[in-house]
Amino acid sequence: MLKLESVSKSYRSQKALQEVSLELHGGEIVRLFGENGAGKTTLMNCILGYLRYEGSITLDGEPITRKNIARLSFATSVHSFFPALTAAAHRDFYQMHFPKFRNRRFEGLMEFFDLPMNRAARYLSTGQQNQLEVILALSQGADYILMDEPFAGNDIFNREDFYKVLSGILEPEETVLLSTHLIEEIQTFISRALLLRQGQLIGDKTTDALEAEGKDLVQFVKESYHYRPDRVSRALDSFAPGDRDGEAES
Repeated sequence: MLKLESVSKSYRSQKALQEVSLELHGGEIVRLFGENGAGKTTLMNCILGYLRYEGSITLDGEPITRKNIARLSFATSVHSFFPALTAAAHRDFYQMHFPKFRNRRFEGLMEFFDLPMNRAARYLSTGQQNQLEVILALSQGADYILMDEPFAGNDIFNREDFYKVLSGILEPEETVLLSTHLIEEIQTFISRALLLRQGQLIGDKTTDALEAEGKDLVQFVKESYHYRPDRVSRALDSFAPGDRDGEAES
């Protein structure tokens, strides 16, 4: 179990996370939702030990150190691979450093995305680089796989097909924490939704609980964020003819 207790993080006077507490168990596909600046990336970076924070983060009751960090993997659109290495060279490197590396999964996902094995990562397109990042994170052999907006630059067909593959290849003990703005595309593939707003956890629901309440993920998000359906019409009304810059006076 990955457990966060009262995790807080500030950048100077700006609070990025405020007393966030949650537990992630084996076998979950969890969607981390939040507006830009809500703290999603900061939360993942705290879990991975990239940032100092207040509070406690433990993995099966133990602090996350070099001894157990291999149980966590990370995929981000910022990229963490080696630009000069080919996919094949990355595989060799991961096999050397991660004893639980899943080579069969690696080769299967490379074939699924139709990625070249012997081209340096820097020469791949942005979408292909994101795909390689995801493949490495999923093949590392980690129990907890964190993904921060991993599919920027990928077309809708690749994304939808991948989510179907993802739900089929995960082992019972594997957990995915996925941050993405694409709610509709993933709502049928996740088992739980976490909602961050201004650094605070404002929602935590399983899809089973939502179904029992007769709600879908989109409804849950809109209600939690107090979404106003008239937001667009009010904005358009503010730009009524004659009110635009330079048109107020005749």
